[in-house]
Amino acid sequence: MAQFFVIHWIAESAWARTYSWAGNNISDLGNAHCALQPDPEPRYICSPEHGLMNVSFAVLGVLFVVGAALTGGALWRRGRAPALARLLLAGAGVGFGLAGLAPADVNENQHVVGALFVMAGGNIGLVVAGFGLAEHVPTLLRRGTSLLGATAITAFGLFLSHRYLGLGMGGMERVAALPLLLWALAVGVFGLIRPAGRLEEVMPTERVSSAG
Repeated sequence: MAQFFVIHWIAESAWARTYSWAGNNISDLGNAHCALQPDPEPRYICSPEHGLMNVSFAVLGVLFVVGAALTGGALWRRGRAPALARLLLAGAGVGFGLAGLAPADVNENQHVVGALFVMAGGNIGLVVAGFGLAEHVPTLLRRGTSLLGATAITAFGLFLSHRYLGLGMGGMERVAALPLLLWALAVGVFGLIRPAGRLEEVMPTERVSSAG
């Protein structure tokens, strides 16, 4: 997931005109042509590294799908809520892939469908995931998951209604889109440190057995 933020920085740094987190959409970085874009807010878009950005979207999509499929008992309970959450999160991965394969100025309809998979389906998946994460997942992460999802869904509604609350179009879109990525990073960190924790839990038992 970290690759997305690195590529985002590279792509925005390549702009001749200053790229604005408040005034520009994330998708602007992937637009294939230089042009004045009138909707939903007027802005000039020219992204020299659009190809790199679109590859990043596609890679992100693959990672989401693979992660939702393979985490299993390491992250989730059993039941309908976890299954639904994993399905919606995998759908968000499909959405990232669609967005990467179809830049907004090349195939707007497909790009919008991809965005809906991410910011509607993916964020609903986050809300549901808060109730489907396994017991060994830290309480803060479990509760924070649903809170992030609810915040992002609210921001997505405000973004669609053009109510930006002083954050700008791009700022509100980021409140709607980034919680999903930040959650994925947090889960990835948990996955890296969890095996070490399990090892520490097992070792004392082994020492006691050896001593006996």
